[in-house]
Amino acid sequence: MATIYDVAKAAGVSAKTVSRVLNGDGPVGSETRRAVEVAMAELGYVPSNAARMMRSHKSGLIGVITGAISTAKELTTRPAGLPDLFILQGIQQVISQSGMTLMIADTDSRPDRVAPLVQTFLRHRVEGLIYIAEYHRKVDLPKLPQDTPMVLANCYDSAGTPSILPDDQRGQHDLVARIISAGHRRIGYLTLRASIAATPLRIAGYRAALAEAGIGFDPALVQDCDLEDAEGETQLLWDAIDRMLRLPDPPTTFCCGNDKMALKVYGILRSRGLKLPEEISVAGCDNYRVIAETLYPPLTTVDLPYAAMGVRTAQRLLGMIAGQQDHEAGPTLVTGPVYWRDSVTERRTTNITQLKPVREDNK
Repeated sequence: MATIYDVAKAAGVSAKTVSRVLNGDGPVGSETRRAVEVAMAELGYVPSNAARMMRSHKSGLIGVITGAISTAKELTTRPAGLPDLFILQGIQQVISQSGMTLMIADTDSRPDRVAPLVQTFLRHRVEGLIYIAEYHRKVDLPKLPQDTPMVLANCYDSAGTPSILPDDQRGQHDLVARIISAGHRRIGYLTLRASIAATPLRIAGYRAALAEAGIGFDPALVQDCDLEDAEGETQLLWDAIDRMLRLPDPPTTFCCGNDKMALKVYGILRSRGLKLPEEISVAGCDNYRVIAETLYPPLTTVDLPYAAMGVRTAQRLLGMIAGQQDHEAGPTLVTGPVYWRDSVTERRTTNITQLKPVREDNK
């Protein structure tokens, strides 16, 4: 491998002159510069970053810890979104324009790998770290040196580390408010597990939208139906739907914890002989387009803006590295629009121009 001394000999200059060309830290004539550049090209010389890092204390590297790579295979085995992958794509869009380079490490869905990966990145002298979670949750991460900023994406911790989160409460509120504006007043809500951080926030948004419309909250219309076991979840959904439809005043719409759940609800309702959306409406959450746009009728849902969260994560970290943003400024909430499709019927005419921003996506 060619060295700086080989380049100097080939160009007929000193090693110090080659160093000046590489680092731009001294005057060099145009002809001399050209001779050095030609010599480097002919010899295939690749500058070492190690010495440059020692002098500048900057590596130009950003470390990202994620499970996006190992979980990508799930797309072929089950209908689930890949939020960490979409967040990563948003991060890359920003970092690629900053002149810095991402170093990505995958956890293989093993929490015990996080601490060793953090140490590996620190040994590579990364200028900042990003941790991406697969869903909105609380995490417990190792403490970093004060001069290494970190931003959490789709998660938060008890230490107040800067984080970028979906605005789950606002999203559910806007979806329910739009459904109410379409004339629905009895709205069933089939939620995710209560232990998931998003669930109480979304229920709060659901209740706020009802209260704003003067509709009383009915606990009989809210039921946790989320299980990791697919068969068990289907049974829970069937039971919850059956009990709600037997109420004296049954719901005219079912909101679902995510689009995957809505897919099952379509099947359950049709097995009961109900027509969608003429006799019963369904809405989802996350705008997982593989499901939402291919269902018939296409699914009304609220977007979880993962790509935008990735962009905000990268922007926040770069601002911290540049000393332009507070390292402990709290979470940033990112909102997404409601995608209004054909799965929710309009029960009366309404002036939707007075509503919050909604994407009309009838295709």
